[in-house]
Amino acid sequence: MFHVVLFQPEIPPNTGNIIRLCANTGCHLHLIEPLGFDLDDKRLRRAGLDYHEYATLKRHYSLEDCITSIRPDRILAFTTKASHSYAHMEFRAGDMLLFGPESRGLPTEVLAQFPDENRLRMPMRPECRSLNLSNAVAVVVYEGWRQLGFAGS
Repeated sequence: MFHVVLFQPEIPPNTGNIIRLCANTGCHLHLIEPLGFDLDDKRLRRAGLDYHEYATLKRHYSLEDCITSIRPDRILAFTTKASHSYAHMEFRAGDMLLFGPESRGLPTEVLAQFPDENRLRMPMRPECRSLNLSNAVAVVVYEGWRQLGFAGS
């Protein structure tokens, strides 16, 4: 399946929702520090319900540490600043799906590490700024999983 990577997530309920998503889809979740909350936060636990035991979760001190640990064939970075739509991507099992923090998205220096075709955006109306992080992750994961024939379901 996929490696969902949250770069410096800030909002506990979003991460809790993503833990639940990963448990239900078989994705591995990776959190890049610093986190904007403690993993014992009750809001995170409530959003994740009792799915924590079914999710594979790993913390990393840095993006480099995460990449070294995963050793992905391909990294896809999601940003409102990209010109390529996620809907045109052919997802592959093992892809690393990288999402930025809720308040600011992935930093320019992080995005610069990836080729333009690996920086993806989600279409939205021009007057809107961004989607909720857990919603964006869910849309991407389910599109990728759909392309893989919902393998493992």
